Amino acid sequence: MSSSKQDAAAPLINAAPQPKPDPLAGTPCAACSVRDLSLCNVLREDEMEILSQIVTTVDVAPREPIIDEGEVAGSLFNVTGGAVKLYKLMPDGRRQITGFLFAGDFLGIALNDIYAYSAEAVNQVKLCRFPSTKLEDLLSQFPHMEKRLLGMASNELVQAQEHMLLLGRKSAKEKVCSFLLSLSRRAEKRGEQPSPISVPMSRADIGDYLGLTTETVSRTFTNLKRDGFIRLLEGGIVDIPDMEKLEELADGF
Repeated sequence: MSSSKQDAAAPLINAAPQPKPDPLAGTPCAACSVRDLSLCNVLREDEMEILSQIVTTVDVAPREPIIDEGEVAGSLFNVTGGAVKLYKLMPDGRRQITGFLFAGDFLGIALNDIYAYSAEAVNQVKLCRFPSTKLEDLLSQFPHMEKRLLGMASNELVQAQEHMLLLGRKSAKEKVCSFLLSLSRRAEKRGEQPSPISVPMSRADIGDYLGLTTETVSRTFTNLKRDGFIRLLEGGIVDIPDMEKLEELADGF
């Protein structure tokens, strides 16, 4: 037999190994861009496969409700895109915005199985939705995920304390500067640049969060722009040329 025929008949000893099938292929978790920031970042691949069986993705249009205060808390959510505002309605009908959530944040933790606040999409929002009872079952199986959830709840408490300081002790300029700095820090945590930052919420929403009128918020933004502390770009983008100076203004210096 010729050498060429022998080569053709020889087995392919060095053939490349076939890649293993992705257990998450075809699930909402397969292309998640915020896994490192979210509840499920502590799970192994086999645990992620189990979690993916109970999750569904939800798209919410701007200004559409996500949850309503007082409703039975049947679902929990992980924000994977866009911005969400949290608020409570006061007895006189006024609204107090208590926080904003972004990609990687968790939504829907409830006391006594009742939502304690309402949530609404600021812009186009993408969510992962988990049925509460099924997620609770998984938390008992994966204590490291439960620990992660407790850590995220602790961060919410810290943000609530910072919000109380904003409402009670700072001037309008200090409040707006502190708000912009908080958005910058959260953008950094998501792996984004600290400036420029996206500010998708309206001046009215910012006012309801900071305890200011819409007019005061708009005037403060205008003054900060005039004095060169910020630059207002198209599409709700704010550039902060000098972060240290803005921090001084936020601290009242």
